[in-house]
Amino acid sequence: MIGLWIDATALVGGFAVLVFGADRFVLGAASIARHLGISALVVGLAIVGFGTSAPEMLVSSIAAWHGNTGLAVGNALGSNIANIGLIMGVSALLVPVTVHSRALRREIPLLLTTCLLAYGLSLDLRLDYVDGSVLLAGLIMFLLWLVWQGRQTSADDPLAEEVESELPPITSLPKSWFWIFFGLAGLLLGSRTVVWAAVELAHHFGVSDLIIGLTIVALGTSLPELAASLASILRKEDDLAIGNIVGSNMFNILAVYSIPTLVHPHWLEKEVVERDFPWMLGFTVALFLLGLGWRNPGRIGRLGGLLLLAGFCAYQYSLYFPLDLNTILQLLNQKS
Repeated sequence: MIGLWIDATALVGGFAVLVFGADRFVLGAASIARHLGISALVVGLAIVGFGTSAPEMLVSSIAAWHGNTGLAVGNALGSNIANIGLIMGVSALLVPVTVHSRALRREIPLLLTTCLLAYGLSLDLRLDYVDGSVLLAGLIMFLLWLVWQGRQTSADDPLAEEVESELPPITSLPKSWFWIFFGLAGLLLGSRTVVWAAVELAHHFGVSDLIIGLTIVALGTSLPELAASLASILRKEDDLAIGNIVGSNMFNILAVYSIPTLVHPHWLEKEVVERDFPWMLGFTVALFLLGLGWRNPGRIGRLGGLLLLAGFCAYQYSLYFPLDLNTILQLLNQKS
């Protein structure tokens, strides 16, 4: 029992160090970028988005390095599911969210396409250097696309206005570099602690690394996105809230899912393709339909938020209490 409490405390402490390290890293990187004259929208979309996904990247990379590939895969897919089902669901329950930004309406279909690409590469249950290289090339193209989009998007676009108002303050160059290295050290320390504690907890409870990655680790590494999205919603910056989630999910698929593959090519558990990817694609399709709308701007109301949150809870339940079709039919027959 004492060992369990030590592992749980280490996990919580690791998450705290991760969140603080990511915050300091983003502060330093964004400040240096603005010193170099990079536009506020590019900084917000590319650099801040990359920084808030840094916890997932490092946790998955370190997990793969130590052979815990299930944890790495679960972290990537579980974070995407948590971002839409939990974070977007809770946000929309608090305040209905409306998508106005033209830039964001181009990014949501791109997210769905990227998820389908990753699913296609995973159907053979093997992730190798070729698969990782394809996704990493997609990451480079996505970053270039963000830079292009930042230059093309007009200053009166709602997303541009909201991003610029929420960027961290510019600090001196020496202080900015200090925060980058300090934040990176925190990310490395926090990631190593989280991986160690998560693996120990998985062994203690007798569950797989994949399940721990899909649940506890995915939720913990999504804390920066949760904080950013809830703060944006409460300030009525709807486009920024959804932009944080869409950008994070793109980085999760193109970086968090691919980098561990380049570190340690591996086989996937069949549940990843048969259970977890379909759930993630379902949540992404829901965001696509709700976020784009039809004739009017996309809107995620409280009912939509409730459905997303209910779906997230159902998915979490299915991980620990799986029901196959035969079991469901038997339960229905018993009731009838």
